[in-house]
Amino acid sequence: QVQLVESGGGLVQAGGSLRLSCAASGRTLSGYAMGWFRQAPGKERESVAAISWSGRSTYFTDSVKGRFTISRDNGMNIVFLQMSSLQPEDTAIYYCAATGRYYSDLRTPGGVDYWGQGTQVTVSS
Repeated sequence: QVQLVESGGGLVQAGGSLRLSCAASGRTLSGYAMGWFRQAPGKERESVAAISWSGRSTYFTDSVKGRFTISRDNGMNIVFLQMSSLQPEDTAIYYCAATGRYYSDLRTPGGVDYWGQGTQVTVSS
């Protein structure tokens, strides 16, 4: 069992930056692909970014390419989502996710084995 805890959310003005962290406990993250999803009010949960267990491969949804980066520190059991040039449409609850399969499985919620509880990101215009 893997427990995921997100932190780093908050309120930021458009154009600003935030870094989300996802700390894991229970098992080492080195055997898991990791990702971030988000869900805005009235919308479906969508994949934002994913990273392979090695950190060598990443995925980003089109709307965040060039603005968000994902990284991981397996020794510290932590995953980061660095978000820059934030826009009001990025406002959502952001969830950390893990899968014991491939990082590409984190393109849909159905591929997730473990979820964090979520952290709110609000971008004001």
